[in-house]
Amino acid sequence: MQLSKRLQAVADLVTPNSRVADVGCDHAYTSIYLIEKRIASQVIAMDVNQGPINRAKDNINKYGYSKQIETRKSNGLEKLRTMEADTILIAGMGGALTIQILEDRPELVEQIQELILQPQSEINKVRLMLQDRGFLIIRENMVKEDGKYYMMMRAVHKETVTEPERFLLIKPEHFYYGRLLLEQKHPILRAFLDWERELYGNILQNLKAEQTENAKAREKEMEEKIDLILCGLKYYDEEKR
Repeated sequence: MQLSKRLQAVADLVTPNSRVADVGCDHAYTSIYLIEKRIASQVIAMDVNQGPINRAKDNINKYGYSKQIETRKSNGLEKLRTMEADTILIAGMGGALTIQILEDRPELVEQIQELILQPQSEINKVRLMLQDRGFLIIRENMVKEDGKYYMMMRAVHKETVTEPERFLLIKPEHFYYGRLLLEQKHPILRAFLDWERELYGNILQNLKAEQTENAKAREKEMEEKIDLILCGLKYYDEEKR
């Protein structure tokens, strides 16, 4: 099974020999890959719609993994039972939906060993939610595929981490760009920050030319965003000193 660059980076974060709940499995490509590469021992592939479940079943049968991968039509984690999985994997969903799925089943998430997440938006809110719920992000990665940037992370319970202070998100840029990605000076994040600085700089320039009350309000918003980007870029500037 050949995965996209994004899904490959997500799968690489899963701890070997885990029982994985793949939420929003779609075609079940990630589920199949995890079994094929012997990363997961068992997978429960779940989706809210019957169409993806049918496609997932067809692919699972095609690859001969019907004993290792079970499919369930499920709204988020609704059909997952306590202690059935070690890992919850949610990739390709918006940040708000990712948060909702996890917060709908707090008693189940509490007993999960790790969360593998790749939110498509509002990633700062996802990071905030994780830390507020006692999780720490101990691994992160970032890729660019088809002109789009994707961040993915592994989060575990705070009490299982040695030296948890190393992973606490303290500064605003930690929540938006990831403390680990910043401290590792991840090259894809650097490219993303440069892209964002140019994008918001151009927007700010256009707003200043408008001279309307609405434009002035948005100017402040853009200036704050650029300040945040510059805070992120400082991590890369340090290596030149």
